[in-house]
Amino acid sequence: MFNQRISARLPVVLPFLLSLTYSLCATLAAAQNSSAQDASAPQQKIGYQKAENADQNKTLLLKDFHPVAMLHAAGHEVPRGKFYVIDVHNHVNDARGIDDHMDPKDVIKIMDDTNVKTVVILTGMWGDKLQRIVDEMVKPYPGRFMVFAEMDWSKIDDPNFSQEMIAQLDDAVARGARGLKILKDWGLGVRGKDGKLVTVDDPRMDPVWEECGRLGIPVSIHTSDPEAFFHPTDNTNERYEELIGHPDWSFADSQFPRKEELLAARDRVFARHPHTTFVSLHLANWPENLDYVSQMLDRNPNVMVEFGARQAELGRQPRRAREFFVRYQDRIMFGTDNGMEEAMYRNHFRWLETDDEYFEYWGYPEQGRWKIYGMKLPDEVLEKIYHKNAERMFAQFKGAAALKSSK
Repeated sequence: MFNQRISARLPVVLPFLLSLTYSLCATLAAAQNSSAQDASAPQQKIGYQKAENADQNKTLLLKDFHPVAMLHAAGHEVPRGKFYVIDVHNHVNDARGIDDHMDPKDVIKIMDDTNVKTVVILTGMWGDKLQRIVDEMVKPYPGRFMVFAEMDWSKIDDPNFSQEMIAQLDDAVARGARGLKILKDWGLGVRGKDGKLVTVDDPRMDPVWEECGRLGIPVSIHTSDPEAFFHPTDNTNERYEELIGHPDWSFADSQFPRKEELLAARDRVFARHPHTTFVSLHLANWPENLDYVSQMLDRNPNVMVEFGARQAELGRQPRRAREFFVRYQDRIMFGTDNGMEEAMYRNHFRWLETDDEYFEYWGYPEQGRWKIYGMKLPDEVLEKIYHKNAERMFAQFKGAAALKSSK
């Protein structure tokens, strides 16, 4: 009976057993084959010597190199300045078209969202071009915008240059200008009819500097440029990428004066006109050398500074910069020189208000491939830098009364 049962089930069980046996054999064969391949494949060795072809394999272009930091560090968003802000260095809707034109209402919204009370438009030029800015930006939005005038260097060789520029300046102030802006071409670009560069301390401008003091308007002066711009654009230049993008910003050629010469001439102007307030832009254009800036400020009580477009330089030396900001808290003003974006202002607030570590400055990596660190300035210092120092400076304006007295 038992044999009969087995015989009856063989047609069902036998195919299953054969299939199972085949699967087991196939699996075993595959495992043996894999083991054989592993044994024959070259094994990766963890060594301690540099690969022989390492230099040849470094073919990634600098412009395509965007490393993501693996640092785990706290980051804080600062959507609005802790105190309201006066941005003393901007070019929004200026007379030269330095930045793309924006709808003034869009500019106001950015300012409102970030707690920026007033923006100073430095490059206003003169005459009708200045008037356009007054009509578009200053008059329709009282207290939100100020504009500075400029000099007409095309008249540098006129016999009455000094008096012509004083008349031009007085007209600009009557139209609504509240300061004078001097671009870096004064010392690096303006040439007389003899073809030579006019020096920053040329005496033909002395009466103009004095007139600014009489009117109570500041002179925001940009002299020289970052130190790297006076060195060859080569593999040792930390601003290589920036200079490749702007070759006309390189002053390494011997046709240009050295940085130290330019600053010395500018400093002589400061000393000759103690009753005129000067704003030495870009942190006196030597934030790489805060010892020099400190000495200059100590010698010249009539000089203020701002840090427009120098966040990168200051942010990479946070301890020294913080010490400087605290020591000269009555002489530093808030400036950006970086267009008009909410994110730009918030990046600056993060730098000034937090102690965050190793984050990108605004515009990274254009000015150099390094990150910056927050300074977490004390509230009393922040408030002075954000608006109190600028308000004190602009309160010196004598305006209409000074213009009337000159007639």
